[in-house]
Formats: sequence, C-alpha cells, structure tokens
Amino acid sequence: MIEERRATMTDHPVPHDPWSALRVLTSARIGLPRAGASLATAPLLELRLAESRARDAVHEALDAARLAADLAPSAGPALTVASAAQDRRSYLMRPDLGRRLAPETDALLTPHAGAWDVALVVADGLSARAVQTHAAPVLAGLMPALRRQGWRLAPVVIVRHGRVAVGDAVAAALGASCVAVLIGERPGLSAPDSMGAYLTWRPGPHATDADRNCVSNIRPEGIGYAEAGATIARLLGAMRARGVSGVRLKDEAEHRPIE
Repeated sequence: MIEERRATMTDHPVPHDPWSALRVLTSARIGLPRAGASLATAPLLELRLAESRARDAVHEALDAARLAADLAPSAGPALTVASAAQDRRSYLMRPDLGRRLAPETDALLTPHAGAWDVALVVADGLSARAVQTHAAPVLAGLMPALRRQGWRLAPVVIVRHGRVAVGDAVAAALGASCVAVLIGERPGLSAPDSMGAYLTWRPGPHATDADRNCVSNIRPEGIGYAEAGATIARLLGAMRARGVSGVRLKDEAEHRPIE
C-alpha cells in the first residue's frame, strides 16, 4: 500500500506555481490558491486578518501628546487642535465636519499668525497609525531642508479628526502662503498604515482637490522617508517659484534624497 502511494505521488508531482516569482515583487494578492470555487483556507484567513486590521486602523484614536513629543526634536513645540467632528463616529459619518476646524480653534491659532511661507499640518485622517508612525521621520528630514532653503515655517499643527481640507483652514488662520498636510490614508488590504502628503498653494475656502499635489503611499514598504521628504521639498519649491499647485504643477524631476 505504501509503495503504491509513493508511486502515485511520483506519477502526479505538484505542479510548478508560475505566480511564486511575481509574489516576491508585490504585496498585492495575485494567483491565490483555490479550493474549488473558493479561496484556500490559508489565503482566506490572511484576507480576513487584513480586513480586520484595516477596520481597526480606521477606528484607532490618535495619541496627539505622543505624536507632539515625537515631532518636537525636529519641529519644535506643536499646536494641537481639533476639527469640527467631536468624535470618531461623527468624523466618519460627516466628512464635512472633518474639513472644518472646531470653533474654539481660532483662539489657539491666532496668536501664532504671521507672514509664514508654509504651514505643516499633521492630521489623523483615516489611519491615525500612519501619522503616528511616519510623520516624525518624514519631518525630521524635511524641516531642516526647508530651513536651509530659507522657508519661514509656521508652528506645526496637529489636527484630531481632520481631513485634507482642514489644512486650508489652518493655513488661513496662521497666514501661510501654502500648506502641506501629512495625513493617514484610507487603509487597504495590504497597507493599514499608509500616509499621504497633500500640498496646496494659496489654500482657502476656494481650494479643491484639483489645486493639490499629492505624495501617496509614504511608508518603508512604499515611498521611503527620504524620498518622500525630497519630493515634498521639491514640490513646495516649485509652487513658490511658479505660484501654482495641483493640476497646473507636475513633478517631472527624478526622485533623490534631500541633500
């Protein structure tokens, strides 16, 4: 019986998996094994785990005090404010509230208003974990580079329950010519902690998504910290030189670390 089984296994060897070499190059789920019409048990469980991690990231709260402490060595004291969304539920159900600052925020920002070149904003967005992990390393390289280039930097502002457009309100309150918003992106099944940077020249109530430049997928497995900082610095410089942003400004330079 044992010999017959061995002979059968030899006659029908396990087929070569043509997807194995490609899986090394991407975190995307490609060529997943199946059992009949369904996914095999192992990839199915991995998919459900990824879905759970994405949901947890959306609901995870931002530790603003710890983030401010992480930013302090490169950015100095940060101002912590909130959007008009009072909690995570209202933030998710009412996107418009996340685009506006809470009424009491003016009293916190007005004393710091001035003729700033750029306001740097860190908002939790849809993944607080992303900015909690990646914002400090990016700013650690970006802010010294901007100072060397002569930028007048407004105090960094941390926004709880913030969306991209809340940066426009922060820049207006501080009197900044442009804004760079570091924000947690929508979690995906391969990355629950991806951060994006949205840059806008002359931000204000009139600004739309077409007026913004975006650097997406900032994380060690995506766009690294040095490359992200270099791209942000380069785009900000181009905005200042040309007086435009968004669809009217394209980044055609090769990516290179900040020098």
